[in-house]
Amino acid sequence: MPRPSKTLFLRLLLMLPIPALWCVLHHADKLAFLENFTVDWRFKQRGELASPLKVVYVDIDAKSITDIGNLPWDRTYFADVCEAVLGAGQARVVGIDYIFSERGRPEVADMERFQRGTWRLAQYLFQHPAPPVVVAASYVSADDRDINGLPIMRQFPRTLDPPAEEPEPPELPEFRVGNRIYNAPNTGLIDTMPGSTREVPMFAQVGPMTWWHMSLEIMRLYWGLPPAAIRLEDDRISLAGADGATLADIPLRYGLGLEVNWFTKWDSPHNPRISFTDVRTAARMLNSKNPEDRAAAARLLDMMKDAIVLIGPVDPLLFDTAPTSLDDLPVPRVGIHGNLLKTIFSQKFLRRPAPALSLLGILGMTAIVCALSLAGGARGILWKCVAVLLMAGYVWGAFEAFAHGNWILPVVAPLGAAFTTCFAAIITQLVVEEGQKRRIKGMFGTYISPELVNQMVESGEEPKLGGTEVPITAYFSDIQNFTPAAEHLLPTELVDWMNQYLSACTDVIINEGGALDKYIGDAVVAMFGAPVKLDDHASRACVAACRVHRRLMELRRRWAVEFDLRWGIMTRMRTHIGLGTGPAIVGNMGSRSRFNYTMMGDIVNLASRLEAVSRIYGVDTLVTGRTRVEATRAGCPCEFRLLDTIVVKGRTQPVDVFELMGLKTELPPTALECRDLFDEALEHYRRQDWDRALALFTQADRLEHAWVPVKGRHTPSRLFMQRCQEMKTTPPPPDWDGVSAIDAK
Repeated sequence: MPRPSKTLFLRLLLMLPIPALWCVLHHADKLAFLENFTVDWRFKQRGELASPLKVVYVDIDAKSITDIGNLPWDRTYFADVCEAVLGAGQARVVGIDYIFSERGRPEVADMERFQRGTWRLAQYLFQHPAPPVVVAASYVSADDRDINGLPIMRQFPRTLDPPAEEPEPPELPEFRVGNRIYNAPNTGLIDTMPGSTREVPMFAQVGPMTWWHMSLEIMRLYWGLPPAAIRLEDDRISLAGADGATLADIPLRYGLGLEVNWFTKWDSPHNPRISFTDVRTAARMLNSKNPEDRAAAARLLDMMKDAIVLIGPVDPLLFDTAPTSLDDLPVPRVGIHGNLLKTIFSQKFLRRPAPALSLLGILGMTAIVCALSLAGGARGILWKCVAVLLMAGYVWGAFEAFAHGNWILPVVAPLGAAFTTCFAAIITQLVVEEGQKRRIKGMFGTYISPELVNQMVESGEEPKLGGTEVPITAYFSDIQNFTPAAEHLLPTELVDWMNQYLSACTDVIINEGGALDKYIGDAVVAMFGAPVKLDDHASRACVAACRVHRRLMELRRRWAVEFDLRWGIMTRMRTHIGLGTGPAIVGNMGSRSRFNYTMMGDIVNLASRLEAVSRIYGVDTLVTGRTRVEATRAGCPCEFRLLDTIVVKGRTQPVDVFELMGLKTELPPTALECRDLFDEALEHYRRQDWDRALALFTQADRLEHAWVPVKGRHTPSRLFMQRCQEMKTTPPPPDWDGVSAIDAK
């Protein structure tokens, strides 16, 4: 991962309110609706689990209603079914997801039969010892009324804090015996959290009374424990055995609820089911005189051996259905109790990280993803891909943590915070970069070509105070005899002349991809290869030098026509150029309050020296050997001529210098013939064959004037003719290596 810069760190800090808002929303459960969707996806991706507990459902279904009639039924049926299931069926516990209430009597009914059924069920439930049957209580019903006939609104007591008013107890199962109404000995709540089947409240406390959820009461009876075995502690409920060992340690969410770990779908082979009317028929067949009937009933009830049996309504017309995390369509709510029992028995509780860890994860995910997304440079796209993969990996990890560890890691808040913060940060970055683009264009727009400015902007290579070492070709040019020429001109004419000259030179340099460094009087300093990297910087510099001379020739012709005789000296104006290629320090040099984008280094000084040395050799452009090599390698369309090996003032190392003769398409054949003669002459010169060298230099000199743009100039051949004469008169020492020391500056 790239190291974050101070600017990036500050930008992330300014974005902190966005992930902080997501943290607040997550902590306040405002994202629960979206998070629940991801939890459902995790359940579906994990699939069903093997059942750790035998649970059999006895369905009050359409078949039962068709056979028996609409509810409420004669309560004798429930007594007979429970007795058969716990007796011949050898079930461990029965849970009835149906509220027996005196308010549940139909308006038109056989009241004597109804009372006999109530007495039959009461006798069965209240016998000693009481059978392991848990009947339902609930806060759902709002149909209860006080003595004045006003409705009693039952609201589930959701916290352990003392309420402003004493909460109402749940609607309890009631049995009228004579003039008195009794509640069932084993009662369990069947409520879920409002509007959801994901979580159930495990208890309700009203004054000194505590009502436990049906699943707790069923598990207590399944393990044969007394009511005192259920203990409420800080955010936990435990069931302790007779020896004090903890059989179940149930964590509570917000001190009240337990999330259901859905083991199976409703329609699943892991959910054995049987119709209530079939069990009722089997219960009656147990008392048949026909042995075959009794045997058939025993075979049917055998499926309930050692099981927990849940009796509840499943017909959709009874309106006791709801979707679950594994079932998209509404299914009977009695399945909640079955899955809750399996959750408690297996101790596979859904777990969530501590709030502090969740908030830290949201902030950490946001910071890392944003840092990767905002990383620039050559690997910017790579880091953005890494950010996307990181978020995808987090989602994958959340699904795996759920499938293998029952951990519910937050998904919506971390991804939402990362996405929105990155979006805001990218928008901010675009605004900042747009400002940077304007600043860069303003800084460099008059010094380099618009194409290079755009390239520099797109690459993000904004120069900073200080420099970096990069390979460049340094360009130095100066007008020969500028001071005498300036003496003949008025100040306004001088300014006009210089503006035309400097504009022409600058236009050529910029068009070839170079960057203007500075003007020093009549001198032009430029660089190729910075601030934007150019692989062919040497070739571009050479072409620019050739075209500057070509443009100057056009200007001389125009000046001869446009201006009077006082400008005559301008028609013979020459400019000399020095080019050097190599590493240099390029950047903003100066103070923090004022600096210039410039170049520094040995190759820069050498190029400056070559501009002065070119006057000695009588050539327009002088380049180093490395410039020629780099330009030729890049396919430069120019011709070069080796002139000498020299040591310039201020340096100790010799360097080969070449004349940049011009563009190949513009040179006459005599130019190449002249070069061949000069090359041969130079070889004889270095072998100290002065006479032969002198003769060849003389022939080359005759050809020099056939292609030079300005007549009567001093030529390299004439310089070496003079040297040959001097060497014949005063021979060099025996260790002479042919290197010339040049003092020009």
